[in-house]
Amino acid sequence: MSEQREDIGISHSKSEFSEWFSEVIAKAELSDLRYNVKGFVVFRPWSVLAMEEMYRLLEKELRRKGHLPVWFPAVIPEENFEKEAEHVEGFTPEVFWVTHAGNKKLEKRLALRPTSETAMYSMYSIWIRSWRDLPLKLYQRAQVWRYETKATRPFIRSREFHWIEAHDAFATLEEAEAQVREDMDTTEKVMHQQFGVPFIFMKRPEWDKFAGAVYTYAADSLMPDGRIIQQPSTHLLGQNFSKPFGVKFRDKEGKERFAWQTCYGPAVSRIFASVIALHGDDRGLRFPFSIAPVQVVIVPIASDRSKEVMKACRKVMELLLEKDVRVLLDDSENTPGWKFNQWEMKGVPIRLEIGPKEAEGGFATLVRRDSGEKKKVSLEKLVETVKKEGESITSNLVNEADAFFRRNMRKASNWEELEKEISKGGFVRAPFCSTGIEGVPCAEKIKEKLHGDVRGERADRKERPSKGERCVSCGKPAGAIVYIGRQY
Repeated sequence: MSEQREDIGISHSKSEFSEWFSEVIAKAELSDLRYNVKGFVVFRPWSVLAMEEMYRLLEKELRRKGHLPVWFPAVIPEENFEKEAEHVEGFTPEVFWVTHAGNKKLEKRLALRPTSETAMYSMYSIWIRSWRDLPLKLYQRAQVWRYETKATRPFIRSREFHWIEAHDAFATLEEAEAQVREDMDTTEKVMHQQFGVPFIFMKRPEWDKFAGAVYTYAADSLMPDGRIIQQPSTHLLGQNFSKPFGVKFRDKEGKERFAWQTCYGPAVSRIFASVIALHGDDRGLRFPFSIAPVQVVIVPIASDRSKEVMKACRKVMELLLEKDVRVLLDDSENTPGWKFNQWEMKGVPIRLEIGPKEAEGGFATLVRRDSGEKKKVSLEKLVETVKKEGESITSNLVNEADAFFRRNMRKASNWEELEKEISKGGFVRAPFCSTGIEGVPCAEKIKEKLHGDVRGERADRKERPSKGERCVSCGKPAGAIVYIGRQY
């Protein structure tokens, strides 16, 4: 336990989002910026414990859907990058290069992994020989390094981030396209339903797709300041990597064919930024129950019968530990009021208060972090009630985030409306000439004059421009309905 401090509370309102975000990160001890390499931060225990749970839930869903884990080296030979021209052009400016080992200069540079296509597919070409080897669905949880030139910010953007990347190979295009849809389903089931981060999956415009992909679907979410933050993306790679890397197989008729491939990348450290931002309030963090570092904190209420109180607290802690609830007993010498503020600020979903009345009566007073609601719970029903209330807390946070998301959907039919609506933040739905390369001049105009980005069309592509609708930028007949906003 930390020493008691007077400054435990959050001094900035969440409406002052930038200052609030920085203050919460510091006071909740999520990360430390004082590491002496620009763009790199130290992740502290409270954030790592939450992200470990996020990893667990994502990996559980991937495993359920047939993926298996692998670990690949962090370094990639330079020649691997050069095999796919579009990929090397897209990623080389961001690569950290290893040029020396000790005092010896390496004959060939090694890249610190910015993403693993060029590492993993060199091995897929060895492992895949027959149709019987397919589908191959592998993932790894790993760090990646990119020389980010924009302003860095903890969890939102840095030069080292933590993610899962899944790389899959199939015998047919249809199977690969089904995998892209499965990746989107994984994002909905885990990031939205369990982490409470709403999103829209966008089909990225041709100029903004993943380097080397046939197409990219990316999940765009919102931060409290109305700016868009990209979360997991899934890519149909087609045969763009299998051909240069020789990932091929013999089909049932003995004919040699190239595999069809996909990749999917949920960045856990970036999703964590959305969890902090969307669920937090003026008092600090609010964690969904499933990913909270500590799900329940027990606070003894001091009295002249402290022995009986502490005995009751330890009994409650054992009850919860036996049922795999992440529980902490705060037996420090800090005052109960200070403890309440401390654990509320750190986002613990449930607080159990136990004083002389609770110890004597065989119950605990349960307090919810999200709503502040209090109730008395008998020890016989405690575990059941804690888990039920935990589910309710997660559901409530999801509903609140969804409501915020819906409030920030806007529309524009011409330039004047776009200029007005984009200044309010959030997504602006608008008719647009084309998401192909011919739409680049209009996208650049929006970027230059309004500081907005054309995010793309909804992945389901159910929204189509009606007759007579014209591009908000150039006024030509609209070929697509796109979403526009200002991004991180």
